[in-house]
Amino acid sequence: MQKHRINDRACSGKASIVPTFSLMTMDDVPEVAALEKICFPTPWSEKLFVNEIENNNSYFLTATIKDKLIGYAGFWLIIDEAHIVNLAVHPEFRRQGIGRILIENILDMAKQKGALKATLEVRETNTPANLLYERLGFVCVALRKGYYADTKEHAMVMWMDL
Repeated sequence: MQKHRINDRACSGKASIVPTFSLMTMDDVPEVAALEKICFPTPWSEKLFVNEIENNNSYFLTATIKDKLIGYAGFWLIIDEAHIVNLAVHPEFRRQGIGRILIENILDMAKQKGALKATLEVRETNTPANLLYERLGFVCVALRKGYYADTKEHAMVMWMDL
């Protein structure tokens, strides 16, 4: 399947970095799963990402630079709510606006699909992610104690109107 640019928003940071944002395909799954292992202590398997592509209510985008996958994000559309389930950016490409653009793109896509609100869970200790979500307009509405099985960390439940 051919890749298509999703959004032309420029990344902050290095001017030479201009990612392409595309819908995730089966061809992306091995790289997405490899990045998942780099970014998370309890990574999703390739099979779970295949299931997401096959799910009509699941939408994932990838970010690539020169055919190298450097990030991805995804959400589930549940009636009129977008539940953001994943966001990952390769450590070498963080703090350059890529995560922000991935989230903005999936929020735009969610709105186009009829979502009125968006929600996500984030580790309470993940300060960079928490700040990003707050800057985008998410508000913490609850705390899920012991939510993350690997560390028993609490999850902040965040919501926003679209």
